[in-house]
Amino acid sequence: MAGVLFRTWETTREWPDVATVADHVGVEHLVVTRHALVRQVLADQETFRPDNALDALTPIPVAALRILTSHGFRLPPTLANNGHPSHPAIRATVAEALHPRRVEEQRAWLTGVVRERVGRLAGDLERGLSVDLYAELAADLPLLVLARLVALPDAEAAVVKEFTRAALELFWAPVALDRQLALAEIVGRFHAVLREFAKDGPGLTADLRAGADSLDVVVGALFFLLVAGQETTSQFLTLLLHRLAGEPAVLDGLRDGSVAVDDVVEEGLRLVPPIVTWRRVAARDTVLGDTPVARGTSIVLWLAQAGRDGSIVPDPDEFRPGQRGSRRHLAFGAGAHRCVGAQLSRMEAAVVVAETTPLLRDTEVVRPPWCPDNLSFRMPDAFVIRAG
Repeated sequence: MAGVLFRTWETTREWPDVATVADHVGVEHLVVTRHALVRQVLADQETFRPDNALDALTPIPVAALRILTSHGFRLPPTLANNGHPSHPAIRATVAEALHPRRVEEQRAWLTGVVRERVGRLAGDLERGLSVDLYAELAADLPLLVLARLVALPDAEAAVVKEFTRAALELFWAPVALDRQLALAEIVGRFHAVLREFAKDGPGLTADLRAGADSLDVVVGALFFLLVAGQETTSQFLTLLLHRLAGEPAVLDGLRDGSVAVDDVVEEGLRLVPPIVTWRRVAARDTVLGDTPVARGTSIVLWLAQAGRDGSIVPDPDEFRPGQRGSRRHLAFGAGAHRCVGAQLSRMEAAVVVAETTPLLRDTEVVRPPWCPDNLSFRMPDAFVIRAG
C-alpha cells in the first residue's frame, strides 16, 4: 500500500471516504478522499492543524541534517505550515504582492513571451523536429512572472529550478540516504542564498522584513513562495497541455470559440491539480465522517480525488470544460490556508492554453510526462511532441 500513497494520481479504483494507509517507513496516515470531508478538514484549523505540512515524509538522518545546518537552514512556521497567530499578517503581506490587479498587469507581457516561444516551437514542428513543451515552454514561465511580481534573488532559472525540485523531493518523496545527502546540499546551499537576499532584498522581501520578528520568517516565506509560487504551476501547465493533447473535441472548441479558455483551466485544475494531496494533523480526538480520529493522526487530504467526487460533477472522469460543478474543485485548498497565488496560477494557465493549444493540433505525443514517486507533487520531467 505504500506505493499507493505516493502515486495516488495513478489510482483509479474506488476508495472509501476515509482509509488508513501506511507509507514506506511504516507510518500510518488517514487518507481522506470525499470532497465534503476534505473541505471540512481544510476549513477547521483548530481541529486539523497545518503544522505537519512541510515535515519531511522520509525522516531526515543526522548526516543530512548536519549538511542543512552547515548552511544555516531553518524553516519556521510562515505560510503553509503556520497555524499560529502570526499567519494572517504574513499571508496578507504576500497576498498584497500577488494582488489580482498586479497579476493582471503581467498578462500582456506573459502573452508576448509565450507567443514568441510558441512561434519558435511551431517552426521546429514544421521542420519535423520534436519539441519538449515542458523544457522549452512551461518550466520557467511561472518563475519569470513571479520574479517580476516580487523581486526575487538574481539567480539563474536553472539554479532555482534545481533547488525547488530538490526541496519537493527531500520533503515529500521516499528518498534513499545517499540521495538525501545530495538533496540536503542543494537545498541548504540555495537556502543560504535566500538568507543573504533576505537581509536587504527589495519588494516583497522588504515588506516581509518590516513585519517579521526574525530573518528566519522572511527566509521561510521566500522558501515556500519559490516552491508553491512557481514550481507547482509549471507542473500544472505541463500536465494540462498533455491532457489537452488527448482531447481533440476540446481543442476544436477552443479554436472555434465554443469552449472558453477559463473553463478549460478550471477543468484542468479539477482533473490534474498542481498539488495532488496535502497534509494536516489532528489536534484533538475527533470524528471524520464515521471514522474516529485520534489526536496526533497524520491526515492526507487527497485533493485530486476530491475533484473527481461524483457528488460535485456529473462526469467526474471526463474532461468537460464548463460542466456543472467543475469549479468546485479544491486544487487551491480552502479556508485560512487557501493558496494565496490562485489567481496568478489561473492567469498563467489561461495565457498558455490560449496561445499554445494550436500547437497540439495534428501532433502526436513522443514522450508523455513521467513523474517520480511523491506524496503531493507530480514533477513531470518532459512532454515531447512532434507533427503527426
